[in-house]
Amino acid sequence: MTFKDLGLDKNYIKSLKELGIKTPTEIQTQAIPMLLKSSKDFIGLAQTGTGKTAAFGLPILNKINPKNDAVQALIIAPTRELVQQIKKQLFKFTKYNNSKIFLEGVYGGEKIDIQLKNLARTTHVIVATPGRLVDLINRQAVDLSQVQTVVLDEADEMLSMGFKNDLTTILSDTKGERNTWLFSATMSEDLKGIVKRYISDQAIRLEIDRNSIVNANITHFFVETTINNKVNTLIHLLEDREEERGIIFTRTKAGAQSLKHQLEQEGFNVGALEGDMQQRERDKVMRAFKNTSLQLLISTDVSARGIDVSDLAFVIHHQLPEHIEYYTHRSGRTARAGKKGESIALILSNEFNDLKKVETTLGIKMKQLTV
Repeated sequence: MTFKDLGLDKNYIKSLKELGIKTPTEIQTQAIPMLLKSSKDFIGLAQTGTGKTAAFGLPILNKINPKNDAVQALIIAPTRELVQQIKKQLFKFTKYNNSKIFLEGVYGGEKIDIQLKNLARTTHVIVATPGRLVDLINRQAVDLSQVQTVVLDEADEMLSMGFKNDLTTILSDTKGERNTWLFSATMSEDLKGIVKRYISDQAIRLEIDRNSIVNANITHFFVETTINNKVNTLIHLLEDREEERGIIFTRTKAGAQSLKHQLEQEGFNVGALEGDMQQRERDKVMRAFKNTSLQLLISTDVSARGIDVSDLAFVIHHQLPEHIEYYTHRSGRTARAGKKGESIALILSNEFNDLKKVETTLGIKMKQLTV
């Protein structure tokens, strides 16, 4: 199957080829023809890293009328980083279009005055975090009356980050002839409530790898260790992977900073992301990690939401996550775009029941790794 077979315009195919995207992923193969032709609501369940941005982004761009200056599509995503990535990727897709499509990203952490000024220009597609978009709606700074499509990307993450009320406000404010396309890795009870209230019963439903909640290209390991030996165990794991890049997950902000300091003392090239950081510091760390001047990133669960960095060989769980679904999001940072990766959990002797619960719930088998 090629992108031409999916019914895409030749100009988009040319852009994709230039970006090195030659063969559609499974969700792209199934979703793009449906979304190009259909005017129904859509629910797509697929793991992170399976190419969802192109799956909804290309049909969205195809539906835009460049001669109409109004906002015609909304894409809602959980984090500033993901908003920036989606906007950047969609912009690249439009490189060879005959008529220009204007995209704008709005998110917290940047002065709202700048975003208000940008939105005053012609804007066809808004990519936004929920909180900042609600702020703009409350200020009556955006006209969403002609929005035809609303995309909720990483919907499960948005709910787990506490955006339920904001999503309700956005979906209520864009009622009319619009379609809602929801993309998610998991379907929580809260998300089922959103679906029931705001998405049509006739919505097209698509599940990719329904028997595997976690990406099948990830190999799962655990390493038994002790509290006193945990850092040494981690160092050995990293030394064995000295040519590779990855993310280490901690449960707490203090744990992230402490571990960063310990690994720096051992000579590792490492940065940290946690909730108390200023946006400027966060952006600096992410730039360094994306351009490979940082080899390792330590992050809390919430701070890592929406991070999409290619060629990450592994993730390491310094502790198992507080919620089992977080394991899916953590491990999904590796093995993206069809590549393979490792997910390695450091386990204390009293945590084997928790380990078994992760295996049973997610349908995975974790192999023991000896360091």
